[in-house]
Amino acid sequence: MTTTVTRPRITVRRVVFTLVLLTVTTLLFWVPFEGLFASSAEWPDPVRPIAAVVFTAAAVSMIVLFTRRNSDRAARISQFLLGFVWIAFVWTLITDVLRLALALGGVENPFRSRLIAVLLAGIIVTVTIYGVYEAMRVPRIKRQDVTIPRLDPAFDGLTVAVITDTHYGAINRAKWSRGMVDAVNGLNADVAVHVGDIADGTAEQRLEQAIPLGDVNTPHRFYITGNHEYYSNAQGWIDLMTRLGWKALHNEHVALERDGARLVFAGIDDITADHSGEPGHAADLALALRGTSGSDPVVLLAHQPSEIRKAVEAGVDLQLSGHTHGGQIWPFHYLVRLQQPVVAGLSRHSDRTQLYTSRGAGFWGPPMRVFAPSEITLLTLRAS
Repeated sequence: MTTTVTRPRITVRRVVFTLVLLTVTTLLFWVPFEGLFASSAEWPDPVRPIAAVVFTAAAVSMIVLFTRRNSDRAARISQFLLGFVWIAFVWTLITDVLRLALALGGVENPFRSRLIAVLLAGIIVTVTIYGVYEAMRVPRIKRQDVTIPRLDPAFDGLTVAVITDTHYGAINRAKWSRGMVDAVNGLNADVAVHVGDIADGTAEQRLEQAIPLGDVNTPHRFYITGNHEYYSNAQGWIDLMTRLGWKALHNEHVALERDGARLVFAGIDDITADHSGEPGHAADLALALRGTSGSDPVVLLAHQPSEIRKAVEAGVDLQLSGHTHGGQIWPFHYLVRLQQPVVAGLSRHSDRTQLYTSRGAGFWGPPMRVFAPSEITLLTLRAS
């Protein structure tokens, strides 16, 4: 009996992707290598060749480890390398401006190149340590008042604790998760919401890290899916969050009532659900708002800020989103801004509709945050 081995098809798309990946990786490693070990620095003979071998090995290792999708250990190493080399790449370009200024000022090599190399090495190490610290710490509390003109005075002062983008993943952050929940409970909020991207992995894989969410102590708890749920069985996460006592707003809404007044919390699946192949999942704002009154003020949970256009058309009062991480590692927020209308904070998009975009509690990929600190947000709703 013969066994037929199926080989991956070589397509134009696959070839282009591979070429782009190799080009980007080469640039990410080559630029800081030249910044640190430029030939003009005239380091002793073994230094530059050894550094070249180390940088090449790191680049190859990062690519190889990224292909091992089911290994948390491989993910931890490759993601750290990606963050480290991105920081090194960015700050090499910045110090190149100083290199040019010194050259114009008459500072000669090898002193000029050695000075830049030492300064650059110090910056890279410092920024990396700072970035890891910011990513791994329990998020700071950010407080924000939001005035909703249509809000009944009965709901004036209602508080909403916003959590998003926890991204439980390859690094076990069960202790961090417990600390985050303790911080949320210390706010004594009326409502807690988790606006998606709960984890990278299935509910079974990340159960230990997610379990503390069951101890969030607020009268109301709402959860929606983000795009990362659709990489790892979104329905499994909805089922787990339901067992933990959270109400999953799966294209649906809940109306809170006080003294005869109503405030609607609605939620939609992430837009990526439309093409995820997950049965019964697709972003459907009309379905989520079905049965609400035109006079009801609406707080919409939608993972991606880009959904604000639909929210405006539907007359939503306030949309709560995450997804952007505030850019996570500076200056990546400029690239995020090309895809999303807002990177962070409160913004207005029509006479009625406002959007609050959280920088998120966790991190995706590299365990680093640079000039984009994590947050747990306490929103206080105000009637005009």
